[in-house]
Amino acid sequence: MQRALTSALRLTRPWRPLQACGCASHGTASDPEIQVRSLAGPDQDQEIESQKGITEILMNRPRALNALGNVFVSELLEALAQLQEDRRVRVLIFRSGVKGVFCAGADLKEREQMSEAEVGVFVQRLRGLMNKIAFPAPTIAAMDGFALGGGLELALACDLRVAAASSAVMGLIETTRGLLPGAGGTQRLPRCLGVALAKELIFTGRRLSGTQAQALGLVNHSVAQNEEGNAAYHRARELAQEILPQAPIAVRLGKVAIDRGMEVDIASGMAIEGMCYAQNIPTRDRLEGMAAFREKRPPRFVGE
Repeated sequence: MQRALTSALRLTRPWRPLQACGCASHGTASDPEIQVRSLAGPDQDQEIESQKGITEILMNRPRALNALGNVFVSELLEALAQLQEDRRVRVLIFRSGVKGVFCAGADLKEREQMSEAEVGVFVQRLRGLMNKIAFPAPTIAAMDGFALGGGLELALACDLRVAAASSAVMGLIETTRGLLPGAGGTQRLPRCLGVALAKELIFTGRRLSGTQAQALGLVNHSVAQNEEGNAAYHRARELAQEILPQAPIAVRLGKVAIDRGMEVDIASGMAIEGMCYAQNIPTRDRLEGMAAFREKRPPRFVGE
């Protein structure tokens, strides 16, 4: 495996396009709808000057408030495919380049032009997208604004969620539009909050503030918004920096054990945990962790 960044962030790489994303710049309607930036810093042992550690996916479709249209979905799928096998990516943050909005959900104007058959195919693509967001490395949704319908489904597909207390507004509002959640919301929300509460929120189409969402356990952290409108993003960065120094293979295997274990009975879940634990035993990072403890120094995990 490739070595990974283990120190705090010091250098920032510019927004860059992936092969399917055109030429990236900053926040105008003509930019690619999905942009990628890797944050990098010096490796602790100085063998490699800088490597990826935290990667950000910027959603940038201002004219449609980051609505999930065909181009948006295609570019996001391409970005995830290109990042999927890159083990230098230890944390992936989803954020918005459109102030006041995380993701407004389905592009209903675009959807209106589709036939019934085309709608079915497109919604299936959305489900596939949400499954791809279940990335090998930890994922964080930074919600500084509206996350409605498919926008909340995107956030639910992430491991962790951070929301601005007042400016973030979220909800599975599909029933208010004559629809039901179709990109994983009926499955992920009850797994997050429990069946009864998920039913109440979906049946009513209720919208929640960031503060209310944290009280229910829908988001991990709720923060007061700042003048720039990106407080949730900054808190997500802080959270990513807490994850970054930890042993990356152990973190990824822990994610597998939790995600797969939640789908089965506890005896089967314990077996899954055992298989994940066994995969971690031969790693250099496990030996490094024990050596660092013995020598009373910080560990230097390399992802091997």
